[in-house]
Parts: sequence; structure tokens; C-alpha cells
Amino acid sequence: MWERFGYYLMIGIFVLYMTDAQRGGLSMDRAVASDIFGTFIALVYLTPFIGGLLADRLLGYRFSIILGGVLMGVGYLMLAIPNNIFSFYASLGVMILGNGFFKPNISVLLGNLYNDERYKVLKDTGYNIFYMGINIGALICNFFAAWLRWNIGWGAAFAAAGVGMFIGVIVFLSGMKHYAHADVVKTTDKNEAGVGQLLSSVLLPAIATGIAGWMIPGNIFGSNSTDAFMLGSLPVIGFYLWTLKKAIPSDKPRIQALLSVYAVVIIFWAIFKQNGTALTTWAEYYTDRAMPTWMEGPATKLKMAQIVRTDTALYPKYDEHFRTERNAAGEIVKIASVNPYFKNIPEAERPPQGKDMALISTEIYQSVNPFFVVILTPLIIFAFSWLRRRGKEPTTPGKIWWGLTISALSTLVTIWAVYSCHNGEVKASANWLIGAYGVITVGELCLSPMGLSMVSKMSPRHLTGLMMGGWQLATSLGNKLSGVLATMWDRYDDKADFFWVNFALLAAAAAVLSLMLKKLNRIFREQGLN
Repeated sequence: MWERFGYYLMIGIFVLYMTDAQRGGLSMDRAVASDIFGTFIALVYLTPFIGGLLADRLLGYRFSIILGGVLMGVGYLMLAIPNNIFSFYASLGVMILGNGFFKPNISVLLGNLYNDERYKVLKDTGYNIFYMGINIGALICNFFAAWLRWNIGWGAAFAAAGVGMFIGVIVFLSGMKHYAHADVVKTTDKNEAGVGQLLSSVLLPAIATGIAGWMIPGNIFGSNSTDAFMLGSLPVIGFYLWTLKKAIPSDKPRIQALLSVYAVVIIFWAIFKQNGTALTTWAEYYTDRAMPTWMEGPATKLKMAQIVRTDTALYPKYDEHFRTERNAAGEIVKIASVNPYFKNIPEAERPPQGKDMALISTEIYQSVNPFFVVILTPLIIFAFSWLRRRGKEPTTPGKIWWGLTISALSTLVTIWAVYSCHNGEVKASANWLIGAYGVITVGELCLSPMGLSMVSKMSPRHLTGLMMGGWQLATSLGNKLSGVLATMWDRYDDKADFFWVNFALLAAAAAVLSLMLKKLNRIFREQGLN
């Protein structure tokens, strides 16, 4: 929970901080910020490949979790250093490394608690409860972020993420006796390479190809960072295919099933992770964030509101789609005008000149998704338990298919939102954004915790951490793709077309998984897992 508190606090304001040109942010263009965001959330899910491997073979899960938590806490504190581009990028590197040790191994440790024959049938439910618990952290963190950034500054908000992470490490240490028995370093199969060989044959080539991708003239995938990430991922992907090829016959169906699902869920993460980019932009500029009257007084007293006014202060100049305009020197043009928030509000509906207006801070909408996770998880658990008692519970791959299908429907809500506000000519109701988050959360609950459970069930016992790293690798590739898609936001004058692309991608992924479902279910049955 505390790890999610820190991570989602940081993620919720990351793009806002990078694009802020008024209150001490980095004044980056939205496309640049989206690219950095996508690269960061991609790399934090790529390094679990290494963290899972080292925990499996060498370090153990508990030590890896503690090491990862400490590194992430340090990284958040480094990010709090103001106006220092070196510490900005260095902090991201430390967080990426820490996440690699933390993320796969906390999930493996949980799965190991359910390896006892008495509890195996409850593993899906265990991961649902775990998922609900960690999302409490994601739910509350944005309220801290809003208060801290408006009342103290960006640095205080990022520092709070670090404090939260250190609290998490302390909590984990205090409960060590309850899961010590689940921390078992696996013996290596005779056909498998050692840690040193793997790092030299996978990690070093990945670094080399990543550097080559950055340095090649021009761009293959749209930016230097994307080229570097995509090419750097190839040796890692190749290693998983090599693992499948070299596996003993009894392990091959399991690994093959996992890799097939990994390939499909990349698309889910590519759409879902736009909550920090495209949907944050939608909330910031296109959504009516005016506080209801009943909230305005308490929120103002607690200093939780974003205060804007219709004054004539200097603001960045935006075109009709809130794209910042720059002069020949590359500097953001600033003009005397009303606050950008009022750009698509009819003049007759604006507050009187100089009057303050209280808005719901943009990052608060990042709490809608974890709120729905906490509220809907018991209902999802009840629904699957009810179906299980009647012998009709979907298999784990079947649940993932439902997750993709429902997530595709969520993009239709955002499309209708664009039509309802005439492509941003007027503000859209916040209910559209809340509704979209509500629908995709149902899809997420059918897919994400079920994916973690599937890896824990299906992985060969000596490869659990590595295969959990594979799930994170799929997430990583999806996260990077989400950043690539988000950089295209400003290229679409009709924002509905942007969301139609999202719908097409998710619908295609659901169709592909439906074609694989029969075979995947057969493998699960043959392995006695569902």
C-alpha cells in the first residue's frame, strides 16, 4: 500500500510538473513530457526482469523487496530537489532500479503463501485482495499531492512519496515473521545458465543495443528514447524465447502459455497507462473541474482546492487545443490573458474579473481508478465465488479476456465525452471521466490481479521470479507504447479519433486472445491449475 502511495503520488503529478510553466515546473512541451513519462514507466517495469532473476537465484525475495523499497524512497527524495535537471534524471534512474527489485518479488512472495494445497484454490482471490489493499495507497496519495504542491511546492509533494516508501519498508520489516517461510531461493535447473552468464549475455547486449538505438541517425519509432528502449528490449525478449526453447518438456507448455498472454496484454497497458498523460490532459483542460458549492468552503479552508481567477496575468499562450506556442528561440510565449482554464468556457459564464474560483485539482481524478478498485473488488470476488460454487467460474485466461473486452468499452465512454463537449469547444462534465475510469477499472480487476495469479500458478517453480519479471516486461512494453500514443495527442485535431485508435487496439487484442483461449484453457486443465 505504501509503495503504491509513493509511486502513484509521483505519477499523478509527474506530467503536470514537467509541463508546468507558472509555478516552478520544468516548462517542457507536452509531447516531450509524454515521452519521458512513457519511457520512465516502461523502464520501471523492465528492470523487474533483472530483479526477479537475482531474487530467484541469489538474493531471495525479502532482501530484494527491502533493497528496492529503500532505493525508491531515495529516488523520490532526489526528485524533490528543485530546478536541477541532473538530479531529475538521476532520481528517475534510482527509482527504476529500485522498482526492479521490489515489484516482481512482492508479487511472488504473495503467491508463495498460497502454494499450500489447502489454499491453492484461493490464489485468485488472494491477488484480488492484495490488489485492493495496495490501491488504498493509490487512492489517498493524490489528496496529499494536491495539498502539498499548492501550499508548499512540487518538492514537498515528491518528498512525501519518499516518506511513504520508507514507511512501507518499516511495515514490511515488522511483519517479516509471517512470510519468512515463503522466501525460498530456487535451485537452478541443469539446463539453465547461471546469473553471471545471463547478465553478460542479456543485460550487456540490452545496454549496448539501447545505446545504439539512441545514437542512430533519425528516429525509427518517433524519438531517441523510444528507439533506445525498443532496441534495448530485444535481447530481453530474446532471452524469454530462449528460455522457452531450452525448457524441459514438462515446463514448455506453461512457459508458452505465459508468453502468449504477455504478448496480448501489452495493448491493455498501452491504453490503461494513459491515465497519467492523455487523460490527465483531458482532466486539466477539457473537463469542468469547478467545485460544487457544498465542497468549495471546506476545500478552501483545508487548502485542497486549485484557485484560479479571471485576471490578466501573464500565462503561456495556447492554441485552440491547449498546445503551448513557442518563439523562434524555443521559449514559451507568454501573454496577458485570462487563466488558460477559462479558454473554453463562454465569457458570459466566467466569474467576474479578478474573482477567485475553486477547482478540483487535476491529480485528484487519478484517485477515481483506485477508489473503484477498492469499492468493486469485493463485488468481483463475490461474483467469481458465486460462479465457482456453480462450476461456472471463468478460467484465469478467460478472466483476462473479459478484462480486455470491458476495457475496450471504456474507450467508447471517452469518445462520447468528446462528442458531448463538441471536441473541447466547451468543458466536458467530469462524469464522463469518472465513468470511463469506472468501466476500465472493471476490466483492470479482471485482468491485472488475474495476470499476477496466472504467473504464480503457471510458472515452473524454479522460474517464478523470472516469469513474474516477464509479466512486468509485457507491462513495460505497454507502458512505453502508452507514451508513444500519448505523444500523438496534439496531432489529432479531433480528439475522438485519438480514442477511436485506443478502442481499435483493445478490440484487436481481445479478438486475438479469444482465438488462443481454447488452447490456453486446455493447458491450464492439463496442468491441473483451473
